[in-house]
Amino acid sequence: MRLWSESWVNGDRIPVRCAAGKPDGAGGATFSDNLNPHLAWSDAPPGTKSFALICHDFDVPSRGDDVNRSDREVPQDLPRVDFFHWVLVDLPPGLHLIREGEFSRGFTARGKSGPATLHGARHGINDYTGWFAGDAQMAGDYFGYDGPFPPFNDSLVHHYVFTLYALACERAPVEGRFTGAQARAAIYPHVLAEATYSGTYTLNKRLLG
Repeated sequence: MRLWSESWVNGDRIPVRCAAGKPDGAGGATFSDNLNPHLAWSDAPPGTKSFALICHDFDVPSRGDDVNRSDREVPQDLPRVDFFHWVLVDLPPGLHLIREGEFSRGFTARGKSGPATLHGARHGINDYTGWFAGDAQMAGDYFGYDGPFPPFNDSLVHHYVFTLYALACERAPVEGRFTGAQARAAIYPHVLAEATYSGTYTLNKRLLG
């Protein structure tokens, strides 16, 4: 099975328009267009009854002590954890294309609605749900796609992995408000094939310059 994107074609850097955050011109960051990227796929195996799509960043700092501090960088040797940006299940087997901006345009405070979405599919919550949980103005369930917004002072360039799974079930065995980790564990026994496509992104002025 093959997965690709036409949203970024020159190198592997995810374009600013597909990110949730962008440089603010003063060394910090602000919200960006947050368009979901174009994705297309082919060569699904026989017996595919649905697709699932998961995007995660495996470079997220495991502690927030140094995050978005103008007087220091997040150190490279800090242990890193997964952060899920998009959890999408029950895509129909006849679908082979997601258009740029089809599922997300702009960043919605308190999160986009879900789980029901286009094509009869369902969205899980992404990890901005936990990130904003303590913020009275932003807290909520963040369903669907919300793109890269790494710390503007991180010494690492972040990697974003889009994984498409061909499944032998029509409906993923998750219900209600499910997370990326829950979806990935639930679909595992039903995976016929998978394909990945990745990109990088940073907001660190030193690394950009």
